Amino acid sequence: MTVAHAVQYAQSQGLERLDAQLLVLHALGRSPTERAWLLAHGSDAMPTAVYAHLQAFVQRLAGGEPLAYIVGFKEFYGLSLQVDARVLDPRADTETLVDWALTCMDAWRPSSPALIDLGTGSGAIALALKHSRPLWQVHALDFSHDALAVARANAQRLALDVQFHQGSWLQGLEQQFSAIVSNPPYIAAQDEHLGALTHEPLQALASGADGLDDIRHIIQQAPTHLQTNGWLLLEHGYDQSSAVCTLLQDVGFQQVQSRRDLAGIARCSGGQWNATPHT
Repeated sequence: MTVAHAVQYAQSQGLERLDAQLLVLHALGRSPTERAWLLAHGSDAMPTAVYAHLQAFVQRLAGGEPLAYIVGFKEFYGLSLQVDARVLDPRADTETLVDWALTCMDAWRPSSPALIDLGTGSGAIALALKHSRPLWQVHALDFSHDALAVARANAQRLALDVQFHQGSWLQGLEQQFSAIVSNPPYIAAQDEHLGALTHEPLQALASGADGLDDIRHIIQQAPTHLQTNGWLLLEHGYDQSSAVCTLLQDVGFQQVQSRRDLAGIARCSGGQWNATPHT
């Protein structure tokens, strides 16, 4: 068994080539940045003990455990985030929310942009925003002390100055923000898809009978925490855009709209608060 054969084995178990390479590198105890090493050493013999580790990792994947938990990191918006079972595995779909927040702020250009990421988990959204716009004041909040420990460690390792808060959504916060962004729990409590997500924290996934309980709380609380012209931007489920837009309109948000992810699914919805008319 060579290193190249090990990569082929991982691919034969259903992994994409990049994921297979990451898993083999992890089994070998090498950095995830050493893909070039794999190519240069493809003919090297794969130690029996290392191959056994690789097989165990593949079995964990087959049991539904995210690859990010096994290798201990996930790439998100160009950043390498350390993740584990204390936080959700950051999804590429959520990059749509980051793109939208950057677009809204760049178009508006508030004098001192201040943004908050609610339910930050690993810190993915907040850290992506801070990395993209270093001069912005970026806050991140989570109810879970464990999740905040992960997010703070990522911020420290990446040298990104994000201000962290513990709490339940916006309750207790006094500051007003240029934008509130969130990827909150949005899966219905009885949704059959939860059965495939048993390795991830349930409190970060499910939200009431229709999956919208937390989104309702955020939308109700947001107006008193937004500056004039401020934006509330929310990620949600693949079939929830219409319901979320209605909730935003009922509270009085303007410019209510949705954004699609790379698969063409309406992944995020949001609106602007008390927008001043253009002259």
